[in-house]
Amino acid sequence: MSEVSGKAWDTALFKRVMKYVGPYRKTFYFTGFLVLLLAAIAPIRPKIIQHIVDVEINNANAEGVLTFTLIFIGIMVFEAIVQFYQTYLANWLGQTIIKDIRVQLYKHVMSFQLKYFDRTPIGQLVTRTVSDIETIANIFSQGVLVIFGDILKLMAVIAIMLYTNWQLTLISLIPIPILIFATSIFKKVIKKAFQQVRTQVARLNSFVQERITGMKIIQIFNREEVEMERFKEMNKLHRNAHIRTVWAYSIFFPVVEMLSASSLGLLVWWGTKGVLASLTTLGELFAFILYIHMLYRPIRQLADRFNTLQMGMVSSERVFKVLDTNSNIQDSGKLQVDQLKGDIKFENVCFAYKDEDYVLRDINFEVKAGETIAFVGATGSGKTSTINLLGRFYEFTEGDIKVDGTSIRAYDLENLRKHMAIVLQDVFLFSDSIYNNITLNNSDIGEDAVIEAAKKVGAHEFIEKLPRGYHYDVKERGGMLSLGQRQLIAFIRAYVHNPSILILDEATSSIDTESELLIQKATDVLTEGRTSIVIAHRLSTIQKADKIIVLEAGKIIEQGSHQELLAKNGHYKKLFELQFKGENFV
Repeated sequence: MSEVSGKAWDTALFKRVMKYVGPYRKTFYFTGFLVLLLAAIAPIRPKIIQHIVDVEINNANAEGVLTFTLIFIGIMVFEAIVQFYQTYLANWLGQTIIKDIRVQLYKHVMSFQLKYFDRTPIGQLVTRTVSDIETIANIFSQGVLVIFGDILKLMAVIAIMLYTNWQLTLISLIPIPILIFATSIFKKVIKKAFQQVRTQVARLNSFVQERITGMKIIQIFNREEVEMERFKEMNKLHRNAHIRTVWAYSIFFPVVEMLSASSLGLLVWWGTKGVLASLTTLGELFAFILYIHMLYRPIRQLADRFNTLQMGMVSSERVFKVLDTNSNIQDSGKLQVDQLKGDIKFENVCFAYKDEDYVLRDINFEVKAGETIAFVGATGSGKTSTINLLGRFYEFTEGDIKVDGTSIRAYDLENLRKHMAIVLQDVFLFSDSIYNNITLNNSDIGEDAVIEAAKKVGAHEFIEKLPRGYHYDVKERGGMLSLGQRQLIAFIRAYVHNPSILILDEATSSIDTESELLIQKATDVLTEGRTSIVIAHRLSTIQKADKIIVLEAGKIIEQGSHQELLAKNGHYKKLFELQFKGENFV
């Protein structure tokens, strides 16, 4: 996470945040009214105390003392109720607004092309979506409204103090400039300390996450002690950063108490002289003691309030930076179809991940509906890039890709992907049941359909043996299943979604021979009657393909059936001979 920096107040940024208040403006205005009401109520209590002492007690009016005491209690209860609603509504407003921002941000991120995720750390996006947005809520719950209320309260208290007795007011305020100066220093120190805390928290989180994820490597190479020492050092830095914040508070708060005591001391000294000289009443002295408490508490808290406001502003800037990122697939197509035949045609397609650093050049091939086409080639030859273009997970730079004779850009993006299914080499399973991982929470796919698909694919038997069967929780990334089992789950997932175009990306490259035989059988089931594109390192899995395309450095160098390519005595035959040297596999 980057360090916090920037201005404590940014008008343009604040206006943008305030746009989200629109649907809740009535709540916002009512909360603002409650803030004003609290500022107006606060100075009343000392005035009642002054009246009780100067009038009711001075005239020995017990009934009057009781009446105004009850009024005092009533005002306190009323103030407590107003304070409750003001606090509740301010926090409700903040949480409701960040709920809307988080939904907008998450929806926006989901529309990004995969290129964005290739260059952006996932942890950064998680931080933006969760903790940064949470900080924005503090702008409303602890920031603007509260600061505005504290400043109004200070102005109201000082105004009444000056109106009541300007000499006592000036004497009482003598330490205030020192307090303002100390608050200013504290604000800068605590800001820097909080920055260091956040930096160290981010570093510690990143360190722990990486080490837990890579614990197998640490244990295999016997690096536990070394990593433990690194953790201790990082944890020490984290502790020291927190201690610096404690140090700042431990100095600032006693300073505030000393200055507050100084104000009280000056007030009592000057006020007592005034009372003895009949220049000041005893009630005024009592009232001013309460006024001083009302002054110092908001001033002491303002430093924290401004720091909270600044953190909210910085978090807003980070979140809006993601919202302003234009990395979306341009979904301008309108064509929607109930079913695709599955004809595919690449016409002079070129593609670069960055600028003109092309990974695919002049790709031309055609697949008829129901055919199976296979891609082979070395790592980095462009096989996976080719299939990513077909689903518009990346945008091709030049040329055109057509499905059923129509450019894929003319199709509604959701509708186009609805008719495709991809089984990747690295199968991703969510921390959920097998059933939900297959259906992806699609309510249109029933459990009977899932079981039938599992039987056809050849996975029903192993699933039934698991605790709770299809409702077995596979845990994070499917860690409770073997690699082959995860692949079979992915095959079932593809089958139940009944795609017109099926893509298998090296689905058998990292599994054992027994699992490969199961998956080969599943492949035959899935590819039957639908257009299929298969990427494989193991050439034994693609010999039945209608067409095999050989890629090298982003270009097609050979294409044809298995027998045709062997007869050409070219690159494919060399690959085949390398894999099956000494075997009669033709």
